[in-house]
Amino acid sequence: MKRPEIQSQVKSLPLFYSKMTDYVMLVKLRLSVVVVFSSMLGYLIAAGNKFDLLVLLLLALGGFLVTASANTLNQVLERDYDVLMSRTSERPLAAGRMKTSEAVLFAGITCLLGTGILAMINPLAATLGMVSLVLYSFIYTPLKRYSTLAVAVGAIPGALPVLIGFAAFEHKITFLAFAIFVIQFLWQFPHFWSIGFLSFDEYKKAGFKLLPEIDGEIDRSVGRVSAFYSLLIFPVVTVLYSLEAASVYASLIVAVCTLVYFLLCVRLDRNFDRNSALKLMLYSFIYLPVILMTYWLL
Repeated sequence: MKRPEIQSQVKSLPLFYSKMTDYVMLVKLRLSVVVVFSSMLGYLIAAGNKFDLLVLLLLALGGFLVTASANTLNQVLERDYDVLMSRTSERPLAAGRMKTSEAVLFAGITCLLGTGILAMINPLAATLGMVSLVLYSFIYTPLKRYSTLAVAVGAIPGALPVLIGFAAFEHKITFLAFAIFVIQFLWQFPHFWSIGFLSFDEYKKAGFKLLPEIDGEIDRSVGRVSAFYSLLIFPVVTVLYSLEAASVYASLIVAVCTLVYFLLCVRLDRNFDRNSALKLMLYSFIYLPVILMTYWLL
């Protein structure tokens, strides 16, 4: 026969796992991991073989906590709209499993801890972390309901993690850091619009104005404009090579990957269907880590 305290522990396990699952959803774990990964690669590109393992770990932890805070605040501000979309309706705040006060407290704690840890590396990394949080949570998030300009605004905090990684090593913003930031900034337009194409009805139901529309339907120029942004990556790659900031092998690989990205955008423009948008979205998930790892390893 089980002792009472053991029975109590067994009964509490499902509740514990449920709460942990809610926090995983609250911080958008997969997105947070991707953000941290790009930040770490930014640091490794800057450091080469001179990287400091402790700094890299502090960058990962601090970046994760700041990102977790930003994602939590995003859900606090959008809890009434998340209910309207099937893919977000089960989030803890939208579903009513978590109180807003608990989420705000968690966001505050993770923000302070994350910023403090980044400040242990250097003030610039901490400042960029806070800029990213403010832009994402308090400018991009509310702007989504009013203007498609939100995509461009959101692309800034979306690209800042790699800049934070460079700053963690360089203690300043170098040309190479800015160039990689620009690549990640430009990458986001085809990436996000392909996602928006697939989730257009959901976003529209929630009142989010993230894709250009004509008569209530997606503007057919989305694919063409996506191709334009992907095309802008080529000059950055060329400049990095011409200034000897990147090797010929890295430049060739990045150029080929970018060409495929461009062609998938053109395909979306021509076909304007879900299949083309899906292929573009899936490739976009592969494109960025491959590009960053190429610049790091080659």
